Parts: sequence; structure tokens; C-alpha cells
Amino acid sequence: QVRLVESGGGSVQAGGSLRLSCVGSGRILSGYDMGWFRQSPGKERELVAAIDNSRTWYGNSVKGRFTISRDYSKSTIYLQMNDLRPEDTALYLCACRTSYQDSRFNPSEYGDWGQGTQVTVSS
Repeated sequence: QVRLVESGGGSVQAGGSLRLSCVGSGRILSGYDMGWFRQSPGKERELVAAIDNSRTWYGNSVKGRFTISRDYSKSTIYLQMNDLRPEDTALYLCACRTSYQDSRFNPSEYGDWGQGTQVTVSS
């Protein structure tokens, strides 16, 4: 059983920064692909960033502003978010990829999810 717990969300003004953390067990230790998603009311869940053992991927809207990383020794995934914008406001969820049938940008590829941490950016 994989358990994922996110933290680090909060309220910031535009241009500010936050660092999200996702502590997990099981598949994080064994090097499964991980992702950060976000979801806003009325919008589809979208991939913000993904990471395997050495490579990273980003959604177009966050490239150059967000950085995903992982620390195997701490069983933790991080999302450093800089230059935050009001449109970044969302519930941010950490997920572990359990399927390799489709694009890593497809939420259906991820079978284990945390509860999420809320990020609110004011203008």
C-alpha cells in the first residue's frame, strides 16, 4: 500500500514562491515515476511536473518557473514553485505512476494519489 502525504501549500501574492513536499513509501523507494498534478474547480486535472530516476517533464504553463526533484533518502518528492501567478491557484496533488500504457501526462497512468495541498495566489 502506497501512502502519499503532501504539504507546503498556502496563500501567497503573485511573484512569490512555495515549495511543496510529498512524503511517501513503497514505490517512491523503488524508483517509480512520480508526478505533481493540479486541479481547479471546473477544470480537468493537469500534470504540472513529472520525474523518473533522472529526467523531468513540465507542463507548458510552468516551464521555467517550477522545478520537480526527489530525494530517495527521505522518500520525498518536491515541487519548487517560483514566480507564482493567480492562474496557478489550485489543489496540488502528488501521484505515483502505476501504468505505462499512455503518456505520462495522462492522469489515468497514476494509480496512487495523495489528498492534495491547496495553493492560492493573489494578484
